[in-house]
Amino acid sequence: MSMEPLWGLLQGAKRLSPRPSQTVYKHVEGTQQGCPEEEEEDGEEVAGPPVHFCAMELRGPEPLGAQAGRQNLGLWAAAGRRGAAYLALTALLIFTGAFLLGYVAFRGSCQACGNDVLVVNEDVNYEPGPDSHQSTLYWSDLQAMFLRHLGEGSLENTIRQTSLRERVAGSARMAALAQDIRAALSRQKLDHVWTDTHYVGLQFPDRAHPNTLHWIDEAGRPGVQLPLEDPDVYCPYSATGNATGELVYAHYGRSEDLQHLRAQGVEPAGRLLLVRLGVISFAQKVASAQDFGAGGVLIYPDPADFSQDPHKPGLSSDRAVYGHVHLGTGDPYTPGFPSFNQTQFPPVQSSGLPSIPAQPISANIASLLLRKIDGPVAPQEWQGWLPGSPYRLGPGPGLLLGVNNHRASTPIRNIFGCIEGRSEPDHYVVIGAQRDAWGPGAAKSAVGTAILLELVRTFSSMVSNGFRPRRSLLFISWDGGDFGSVGSTEWLEGYLSLLHLKAVVYVSLDNAVLGDDKFQAKTSPLLISLIENIIKQVDSPNHSGQTLYEQVLFNNQSWDAEVIRPLPMDSSAYSFTAFAGVPAIEFSFVERPLSLQDGQAYPFLHTKDDTYENLHKALRGRLPAVAQAVAQLAGLLLIRLSHDHLLPLDFGRYGDVVLRHIGSLNEFSGDLKARGLTLQWVYSARGDYIRAAEKLRKEIYSSESSDERLMRMYNVRIMRVEFYFLSQYVSPADSPFRHIFLGRGDHTLSALLDHVRLLRSSGSGTPGAASSGVMPGLGFQESRFRRQLALLTWTLQGAANALSGDLWNIDNNF
Repeated sequence: MSMEPLWGLLQGAKRLSPRPSQTVYKHVEGTQQGCPEEEEEDGEEVAGPPVHFCAMELRGPEPLGAQAGRQNLGLWAAAGRRGAAYLALTALLIFTGAFLLGYVAFRGSCQACGNDVLVVNEDVNYEPGPDSHQSTLYWSDLQAMFLRHLGEGSLENTIRQTSLRERVAGSARMAALAQDIRAALSRQKLDHVWTDTHYVGLQFPDRAHPNTLHWIDEAGRPGVQLPLEDPDVYCPYSATGNATGELVYAHYGRSEDLQHLRAQGVEPAGRLLLVRLGVISFAQKVASAQDFGAGGVLIYPDPADFSQDPHKPGLSSDRAVYGHVHLGTGDPYTPGFPSFNQTQFPPVQSSGLPSIPAQPISANIASLLLRKIDGPVAPQEWQGWLPGSPYRLGPGPGLLLGVNNHRASTPIRNIFGCIEGRSEPDHYVVIGAQRDAWGPGAAKSAVGTAILLELVRTFSSMVSNGFRPRRSLLFISWDGGDFGSVGSTEWLEGYLSLLHLKAVVYVSLDNAVLGDDKFQAKTSPLLISLIENIIKQVDSPNHSGQTLYEQVLFNNQSWDAEVIRPLPMDSSAYSFTAFAGVPAIEFSFVERPLSLQDGQAYPFLHTKDDTYENLHKALRGRLPAVAQAVAQLAGLLLIRLSHDHLLPLDFGRYGDVVLRHIGSLNEFSGDLKARGLTLQWVYSARGDYIRAAEKLRKEIYSSESSDERLMRMYNVRIMRVEFYFLSQYVSPADSPFRHIFLGRGDHTLSALLDHVRLLRSSGSGTPGAASSGVMPGLGFQESRFRRQLALLTWTLQGAANALSGDLWNIDNNF
């Protein structure tokens, strides 16, 4: 609205007002401070509209000496009332006009207003083509467009059809599925579609010589064979050969469990360990057993670790559970190198390959074994729900385990589809899902594959309707996931020098629907604030009228304590963060825990019973709703990450992570001081990181968001924060997981903490040793502590320096 008509109204109001010889508008005290007192003389024309409106009172002229006092009081009062009314009307009109002008200006110039408005194509370098008819898209517009197109797909049918197809990595039927997936991507409005093939070493059971389990008779010879009820189930990358020894029950097979056995006088060394499924991965169980000198491992599912809800299907007692035992990711026969066909590999193998055999067994066989074990009664928290006498620690009778798996060079295929970004096409937001499965794999990979294809279709439809992200969207279907994220890790190894500079975030769709009671996000700290924002905008799939955030708060007022978990090594997202330094997230709906497991596992995962029908029954018909909720979460994450002018990564969060770990180390400050040692360096480095993060935050806050060059510079610094926490002082070949918080090796903060704990132990081992890389059996070593402290401190200090920006901006007295 123009100001001239408003001024004309004001002039008209003035002409209609009584015009006494002298009118005084006087400021009323206590209203708006700083508005000066103004006087308007009779007959004086006002040159322009008033700039400020202050609360006024209307008064007549002061009494003159000889007048009879107040004879014209009534006239003045009437004139005052009319003048006040006209002034009020004029002020209202001017306010309305100003509001409309401000609104128009706001709609045209706002770049990004937090979570309320997100302008997509306000890019000074963007020039739409002749066929472009895009209008400005705001966050609410994008959200509505995404949800509208997402609702047109059929997730449930894709899950069902995918689970019916055999898709063991390297099989002929898997190759046919890969072709179908690529064809499906090619039909969409994507800029690029391609396939990467890797030739990897995978391990399979030998059909002619299956794995076996025998009793050992009194003469030490193999006796009666125990039937393996699920003979096709095995542990990929187990050591092959025979292992003989007495049987010992070792709970979940954690380091602390094996320490407890020793404390009870039951030695794990030289024995076969019977351990329960859950809490830690198969690989961690076998690594811990190997560290304590065990000869082999048998892994079984205990009914106590699964829901006994009579309304939900349960795992049959004759089923065994599949799981690889490589303590790492990728092809273990080409560690650190991509498995392309022309690669000349050095004669090495991963240090994470076990040297002892392992085999899954069913609950029926485990029950038979437990009834034969003597020795002390296991602690109450170790007791399970298998029938028979209380669980005992052992030792029990002798067993002979024979593992005959064989290695085969196998081609695997990763399939890619890309929507190029319009402003930052060289920065990629990556989303992927495992395609292969041992068995039907409905929950393991069919759900993730279906959601990935639906997101590709949805974003393709949005592109057809005028959408174009600022950054590129990269959709990937991975192969070889059931062998330890082989496909994704080989891709990272092949393009590592490129990806740590260009990949913004990785979103994993694996294991997305394992229940419907609890939502979890395994993630880098950089994404926690964004997750909080997104779950406030997604409806709960099983609590009508509530958002996911409200559902979480109902169970725990600390939402992040309820939802956020660290990335585990058996997630495809782990390698992106711990190996490549790219922030990653894997979120899941799971069952509520009944025992030590955090987020009770869907019972059929990695079994032949992981079918569409069982998954549908386990979720009591809510599979479509839960899968739709996952698709919404993933899609809204992708929109924010690919469209926000400033990347929504909370780089200050790592300061809290360091502080939390320092709190654990502080417990031992007295012990260290007694040896003349100190943690002051770590404190100083943490302080420098916090100051650098706060300085960057203030710089961003005071910057002009329309400055594309400046925003890109900030985005580059933000997206590389995760990479800064990869230790530059250890070899990627020797320690591929160099991340000081998530990695594995002597350079990590968890390894330092495990080492410091030895100050108060006998040195026979420490909890978490197998996962952090601390070898049991060694006491505290001052020289090793100093090296660990230097590795940790300088990595943290390097992150602080990099976050500060240019060299001349670094200000520390280190």
